[in-house]
Amino acid sequence: QVQLVESGGGLVQAGASLRLSCAASGRTFSIHAVGWFRQAPGKEREFVAASSWSGGTRYYADSVKGRFTISRDNAKNTVYLQMNSLKPEDTAVYYCAARRTPMVQTTIGAYDYWGQGTQVTVSS
Repeated sequence: QVQLVESGGGLVQAGASLRLSCAASGRTFSIHAVGWFRQAPGKEREFVAASSWSGGTRYYADSVKGRFTISRDNAKNTVYLQMNSLKPEDTAVYYCAARRTPMVQTTIGAYDYWGQGTQVTVSS
């Protein structure tokens, strides 16, 4: 099993930056890819960013491309989501996810482990 714990969310004004962290524990050697997803009130959970555990492959949703960056520190078993130029429409609960099998994926069903989420609120 793998446990994921997100942190770093908060309330910020539009244009500000936040860095989310996702600490992985347990059988971390089984992780081949990680992703960030978000869910706004009344909306379905959606893909934000994903990366191979090695960092060699990264995908981003069009809505965050150029503003968000996914990265990881393998020594710390931690994945980050640097979010710049935040907009009110970025307001959501952000979830970290991990996948046991190779290949970076952007769909919710492709991930085996999920964190509890961290709230990000961007005021206008």
